[in-house]
Amino acid sequence: MKGMILAGGLSTRLYPLTLDLPKPLVPVLDEPVVSHVIEYLKRYGVDDLVINVHYFPEAVRDYVGDGSRWGVDIDYLHEPKLMGSAGAVRQVADRFSETFVVIGCDDVTDIDLAAALAFHRERKAEATIVLAEAPDVSQYGAVIVDSKGRILEFQEKPPKGTERSNLANTGVYIFEPALLQRIPEKTFYDFGKQVFPEMLTNGCAFYGMRQQAYWCDIGTPREYRRVHRDALSGNVKLTPPRKAKVVDGVLIGFETRISPKARIQSPSSIGAGSSVDDGAQIVSSILWHGVRVGSGARIEDAVLGDDVIVEPGSVTKGGEFGKGTRIAARR
Repeated sequence: MKGMILAGGLSTRLYPLTLDLPKPLVPVLDEPVVSHVIEYLKRYGVDDLVINVHYFPEAVRDYVGDGSRWGVDIDYLHEPKLMGSAGAVRQVADRFSETFVVIGCDDVTDIDLAAALAFHRERKAEATIVLAEAPDVSQYGAVIVDSKGRILEFQEKPPKGTERSNLANTGVYIFEPALLQRIPEKTFYDFGKQVFPEMLTNGCAFYGMRQQAYWCDIGTPREYRRVHRDALSGNVKLTPPRKAKVVDGVLIGFETRISPKARIQSPSSIGAGSSVDDGAQIVSSILWHGVRVGSGARIEDAVLGDDVIVEPGSVTKGGEFGKGTRIAARR
């Protein structure tokens, strides 16, 4: 089955972590998030993929390659100018002659895609959105459906207390090729802002399938932390790098050195090639590759990008720190 991974965005909400890193390569459990997405699609037989790239495109190509390490085939759409979520799919319309799947590269999920496909086909839908219950739809938008799942309305980020549904759009889509004709060529076009509202207006066979499943969009610091908490506590099953290990809710990357006199408190992820010296404390934090934590330092609820240096004795609570930042001790 064919699919597309939308991966061209700049991921500005994760700055400064993504100032020099494309969103597909943001690590989740010390593994680029795009790897988890590809593994997920492969599990359901979606193994002929195209990925759109824009921001640091060669970095994505270098990591993902032709997809053979996952047992899938991958091609690329390089967009020098982003054309929107729908505009990107329209550019590769010739690939899709049968039912196909579209997913964002920042979606970490265990949605039952086989069940969603069956739902889509039973209703002879032109488009199906997979919906997940969310405790707070104000940051996503609410989707209102009838008893058969036909979509009736969207509420875009409704203030708390005004929402008419607790169902959020997961960004996991199942489409028929006919939908592509609704997207004009060579035009910036968005699914959420243009295609979907037009389908509602025209009374199309447009459905939402509710699932009791795990879903997290890692595009904000809050959700990025949440996916690590959930993965390290077993709420969602993700595959860490082959040479990493997870012990008592803590991931330790390959060739990472942790002093026996340091203390690591779960949920924490310490990336490959990092070091944590005597007396240092890491509490509920995410460290990327090559981070150096000096003796007696304390890091709590923070995200440290590649090659961050934490000076001995420094104390940091909260925040995100981009590549190569030096966190100094207070004098």
